[in-house]
Amino acid sequence: MLDTFKHQGLRKKLVELLKEKGIRDSRVLEAIGKIPRHFFLDSQFDSFAYQDMAFKIGAGQTISQPYTVAFQSELLQVEKGMKVLEIGTGSGYQSAVLLELGAKVFTIERQKSLYDRVKVLLPGMGYHPKFYYGDGYAGVPAFAPYDRIIVTCGASDIPEKLVEQLKPGGRMVIPVGEGDIQIMLLVVKNADGTIRREEHGTFRFVPMLKDKNA
Repeated sequence: MLDTFKHQGLRKKLVELLKEKGIRDSRVLEAIGKIPRHFFLDSQFDSFAYQDMAFKIGAGQTISQPYTVAFQSELLQVEKGMKVLEIGTGSGYQSAVLLELGAKVFTIERQKSLYDRVKVLLPGMGYHPKFYYGDGYAGVPAFAPYDRIIVTCGASDIPEKLVEQLKPGGRMVIPVGEGDIQIMLLVVKNADGTIRREEHGTFRFVPMLKDKNA
């Protein structure tokens, strides 16, 4: 895998585009500018990797467009050393962004083919999250509570088990809605266990499915 001057130049252009679209968090922009997104895609998409587009990655899943990754990451407000649970490892790109932000990442994937691929890819790039194969709706209770939770697939509702695994004062970013379009929600857990929700626009995600695949 090569990260050429051409790739690096395309990333700089992508970062400028994300700024124009409203992303302001300098740490998120720095992470996007550093991570070779083309490593996460099939080589046939190499010349398109730094366009602000989603691409299919197999198993009916996609790598989210960079704006969506940046938007969710900015909304999450990750600080160095925080424990972050990611629901839907997918390509591994969002995991890499979270790790660049200094998070301790616990990531779960229900598609075995993607899980197997990313478990090799990310360490090969120097990224070392904790990988889990399983049902995202169940989260990873063994290491709860988490400072932050990010869901990278469209949920029909807010999973109660994920709320339980969120630390009081913690933030969860989750796209919620039936059908092709979801509303991006910021869920903040209050000290008494109740939650506050904020809506942050509409996005398109593949659906979050219950039960893991073999």
